[in-house]
Amino acid sequence: MPVELLVLNFALLLAALFVLWVLAVTIGKASFIDAVWGLAMAGLATTSLLLLPFHTPGAVVLWAMTAAWGVRLGIHLLRRFLHNGEDSRYRKMLPDPANRAAFALTALWKVFLLQGVLIMVVSSPAQVGILAAGDRIGLPDLAWAGIALYAVGLFFEWVGDWQLARFKADPANKGKVMDKGLWRYTRHPNYFGDACVWWGIFIVALSIAPGAVIWTLPGPLFLTFTLVKWSGAGMTEAAMRDKYGEDFAAYVERTSGFIPRPPKQEDRADG
Repeated sequence: MPVELLVLNFALLLAALFVLWVLAVTIGKASFIDAVWGLAMAGLATTSLLLLPFHTPGAVVLWAMTAAWGVRLGIHLLRRFLHNGEDSRYRKMLPDPANRAAFALTALWKVFLLQGVLIMVVSSPAQVGILAAGDRIGLPDLAWAGIALYAVGLFFEWVGDWQLARFKADPANKGKVMDKGLWRYTRHPNYFGDACVWWGIFIVALSIAPGAVIWTLPGPLFLTFTLVKWSGAGMTEAAMRDKYGEDFAAYVERTSGFIPRPPKQEDRADG
């Protein structure tokens, strides 16, 4: 697999992010980058596929898995940005947009360039798997395990987001903590699903081109870390503690933080 193709992908990504950075400085908002996360990974999978002289089933499957996840997530987060405006996390992270020079410089390195590197790292299993797929016809048995894990992840992510959107749309739920549906079993079904999706993609890619893909292991490892400890659950829960207080504390006490399991009161009842 030519490294030059990955370098080309990265160059295309940086060019797109530069244009989006100019847009962010112009409108004084940067949190639309969350929507770019998934769409960019879908785009990188697409360019990787287009760079191949022919398309084997493994390469097409990896592209389809990445594109389906990325486009759905990107549209979902873009609609949220258009409806809610700038995310409070970015307002805290970045200078006042009125100070355009400070806002532009901080957004460039802290949001857009950093996102570019992280997008390449996290999506590396898909890119490398597609580019190194070779001419093998059919899928190895291990790939089906990865597809199954991916399907579980996509279910949790799609259904969790849909349930949360419906909950928030009901005025009767204003000021309440979402603890229904999948949210009864994990405080972050969407983040859990995200992790499953990318571990599934990694397993499929590994089954197709193990020698090349094993070096992309930092991708799903880093994604899982950030979903659990950094910009995912960590930052989300800090904001929810401030917003919901004791109600959220009680929810944390009874509900798994990541991997789904029955709420604690059900465990005690069963015991």
